[in-house]
Amino acid sequence: MDSLKLINIGFGNMVSAGRLLAIVSPESAPIKRIIQDARDRGLLIDATYGRRTRAVLVMDSGHVILSAVQTETVAGRMGAKAERGGAEEEADE
Repeated sequence: MDSLKLINIGFGNMVSAGRLLAIVSPESAPIKRIIQDARDRGLLIDATYGRRTRAVLVMDSGHVILSAVQTETVAGRMGAKAERGGAEEEADE
């Protein structure tokens, strides 16, 4: 099994990269509904420390995590290795 990889989502808060399904922007109505549904079910984790929500992380457990860090920043912290790997594979073909 791979070692546990944690991603910093702001203010010293970390999430497991292996449990992360999606990182999305909070602006659209469907995402706002996902946030409200998670709040109603008690599965919402607010890690914004009172700041504006800039990224919504959807976990495989059904939890929804709010972060004050931009979606691109969180994705970048996961490592751009996968993106570079894909580009290298295309170049090899």
